[in-house]
Amino acid sequence: MPLPPSRPRSGPRRRTLLASAAGTAAALLAACSTGSSPGRPAARPTPSADELALTRAAADSTGLAALYDAVLAAHPGLGARLTPLRDTALRHAEVLAERAGRKASPSPSAASSAASPSASAPSATAPSASASGPAVPGEEKQALRLVADAERDLAGRRTRELSGLGGEPARLLASVAAAGAVHVYLLSDD
Repeated sequence: MPLPPSRPRSGPRRRTLLASAAGTAAALLAACSTGSSPGRPAARPTPSADELALTRAAADSTGLAALYDAVLAAHPGLGARLTPLRDTALRHAEVLAERAGRKASPSPSAASSAASPSASAPSATAPSASASGPAVPGEEKQALRLVADAERDLAGRRTRELSGLGGEPARLLASVAAAGAVHVYLLSDD
């Protein structure tokens, strides 16, 4: 007995239906995994230890740049020596913030200072203090020592944090700490 003649199919084929069902299921699963629903915004994920450390390091670099600004305001004659180091601290803040997944603070004066003014030796002249920055010793040598001490403390703190970080964040923080150690050398008495 001969088979009846095949007629052309008018609807979708089985493979097409299975492929579209699989694609739809994948899209639904992806939408569910983002933690959002149509009526409520997606929850912000908890930052990792690496992100927190890089965010803290970015804030520290911004504070360090504010200290440089305060010293430069009190001692404009140190501009040639300190401006490149200040610019480096700002660049570190930008890169660290970028790697931490947030935008860098636009103003270094908005962040707190990285060093305490009490860490410097007492000055023979009255220290100058601005409303938004730390007290800066009146003598240039002591002002340089204040910045060098802040750089040294920050480089040491960053070095101690390295053991708790993953590979890439640890390498980044190590290079920034090394740059801080170089700044200490450049700020040391000649």
